[in-house]
Order: sequence, then structure tokens, then C-alpha cells
Amino acid sequence: MNSKKQFILWLFWYRKSVVRRSFKVTSSFKMFVKLFRKCAGSCSFIGDNIKQVFRNYSAESHDGAGLIYKEYGDPMKVLKKVDHVLSKSTQSHPMEGRVIVKMLAAPINPADINMIQGTYPVKPSLPAVGGNEGVGEVLAVGDDVTSFKEGDWVLPSSPGFGTWRTHMMCKPSQLKLVANDIPLISAATLAVNPCSAYRMLKDFEHVVPGDVIIQNGSNSAVGQAVIQIASAMKFKTINVIRDRDQPDMDALKKHLKSLGATKVITEDFVRKPEMKDLVKSLGKKPKLALNCVGGKSATELARQLENNGTMVTYGGMSKQPVVVPTGSFIFKNIKLRGFWMTRWNQENFKNPESQDMLDELCELVRQCKLHPPFCNLSHIDNFQDAIATAMKPQTNRKELLIMDEKYLDWRYE
Repeated sequence: MNSKKQFILWLFWYRKSVVRRSFKVTSSFKMFVKLFRKCAGSCSFIGDNIKQVFRNYSAESHDGAGLIYKEYGDPMKVLKKVDHVLSKSTQSHPMEGRVIVKMLAAPINPADINMIQGTYPVKPSLPAVGGNEGVGEVLAVGDDVTSFKEGDWVLPSSPGFGTWRTHMMCKPSQLKLVANDIPLISAATLAVNPCSAYRMLKDFEHVVPGDVIIQNGSNSAVGQAVIQIASAMKFKTINVIRDRDQPDMDALKKHLKSLGATKVITEDFVRKPEMKDLVKSLGKKPKLALNCVGGKSATELARQLENNGTMVTYGGMSKQPVVVPTGSFIFKNIKLRGFWMTRWNQENFKNPESQDMLDELCELVRQCKLHPPFCNLSHIDNFQDAIATAMKPQTNRKELLIMDEKYLDWRYE
């Protein structure tokens, strides 16, 4: 076999092995290099292929992976782990105007599941990487990037970003800076639930220390964030939870009160005459109600509002419509509003208040006034088990995908 033909065979072997991630620099590959030097002058056909060969040869390669879906449907069926090779040269020298990010951790939220199912209002173009929330570390920045530096921790700034992967290259405008001196899990779960709680407490009523807020779904991730942020702001909270077995009820009430809840009551209690005495003991009626359940639960929240109060709906777990007594509109002049964190982010894309919010929440984390939700940690390789658990109803822990194994041993203090 002449050297030119042998070289061509080596070329196809090399490219195939790169795709399979089985390539290693061996004595055989050194022979390939010698063949290249011998026949490169007469092999004008190789063009970009040879450029790619030696670009990869001159750089150390690293394994990367992402959870990708090519069609909408059941996440357990359509979500696949796709491996790829990321060269070290690409990591250290990104394109102009780009940032290389190594993802560290990303939660599995209900919206992530709905997006893969195709039922969420935001539908990314396919194929897409799963995940909307998470924290990553900046590995390198392009020469003209000044807003981030190596070692910074970052969050995605837009929905459909695709956080369930190990590495990404993106524009600086797609990222927001987050403190890297807070716990990893706090950073990974900061952008959705704590930010939703913060905005609802800030944007709909002028609430001052001593004012009262009432909410349902208080044991949800948003509900627990509301309790903690409201407590830090010196607001009183009435926290409604669904009925459950007594041992579980006692444990949940104890937990919510440890977060700063003023009162914790059941859906049944709200309808009892004793509810008036409870509200009276707080000195004033609620100015703000936060509803994520709908149906009868929302009706009872609206009944508790003071004149000119506001009820904000950000979820509908009961899948029942919000029903409000006519008298509450006519005689109490209450207001009904809706809130969606995704829309707020879209409308405030360049608003400095977005970064201010993250900075303030990070400070609450540092002061131990805002704790992360309880999470089950799973390596990205075990994503199917994590997805299956996340899809179970009424789970009391959030599933968190860990991209870097060194964080798998993280423990709650």
C-alpha cells in the first residue's frame, strides 16, 4: 500500500475514533504524523479535515455531555445523554465576544419537565438541551469580554437556556453574575423560586415592617422562600398548608416556623370562625395574598384581605380556576394580579434591578437568612433516576443534577 493511500485510511480512522471518544496518542498515531509530513504536499484534498485533525491533536481533549431532546414528549423517553469532546484550546481561547462556562449544578424544576413535554409557554427550537436554571463557572472569556472573568459564577439570564450540560459557549448577555462565596446549592436554585418570592413581595403592594402577608402552598419552594425573605424584611406571614397526617403536620409546622413563619395553619382552619381571632392577634389584616393553588383555597385567601389589598396568582396546583366573591371586589376593592418570573426577566433584561435583586438575595444567604431547599444530589450520568423522582407528585425534595463529582458530597449544615 503506498503512503498516500495509507495516510487516507489513517485519516478516516482518526476522525471516527474522535467521534467515539476512543482516540489516544499512541505510537500508531505518531506513524500517522510521519505519513502526513511525507504526503501532505501532494494531498491537497485534505483541506479543513487536516486542520481539524491537528487542532485536536495539539490540544488536550476533555469529555463533555448534555441532556438533549429532539422532540417533545415524555422526558423519560425523549431525553438522551449525548457525549462530546471539548478541546482544552477551545476552553481557554473562546471566540471573540463569547464566554466558556463549565456548569456545576442544575435543578430539575416542574417548568423544565413541562418544557420537554411541550406544554410550557416557552418552547425552544429543537433539538434542545434541557434545564432552565443552574450555576456555572466561567472558564475563559473572549478578548473583548469585560463583564465576566475566569472563576466567576454565573446564572442563565433567559429561559430555555439549557443548563443540563457540562460545558457551553455563549454570549455575555445570556449570563448574570452571582456570588461565588455562597453554597453551591443556594446559587444553583436562586434564579427561579427565591427571585419569584422577592419580586412578589416587592412589586405589588407597599409592604412595610409589621404588615401581614397570607399565602397558600406555603411548603412549596416559593412558599418557603417567601417565609424567609418576608421574615428578613420584618413582615408577618400567615402560611396555609394542606391537611396531612398528624406526625407529618407537626414536622412541617416546626420546619416552616424555623424558617421564620409567623403562623402556620391548614386549609380547613382558614374556613373556621377561629380564623378571625388569629388575624386579629396579628394587629391587622393581610395586605398581600400569594396564591399558587387556585380553587377554594384562593377564594379563602381573597376573603382575608384588607380593603384595597392585592392577591397575586403565580400557580394553579389544584387546576381549578380562581374564584373570588363579588363582594370582595365591590366593597373591599381588592385587586387580582398574575406573576410569571419568566416574563419579568424578559421585560427587565437590561434593568440593573435584576442584578441588584441577586446581590440582595446572596447577602441574605450569607447572613443565613435564606436557606436552599432540601435537594437530592445526582450526577448527570444518573439523570434518569433524578427525572423519575422529580416527576413524582408531592415530593418534598428538589432534584439537583451535579456536573462536577467533587460537589456530590455536599451536605446541609
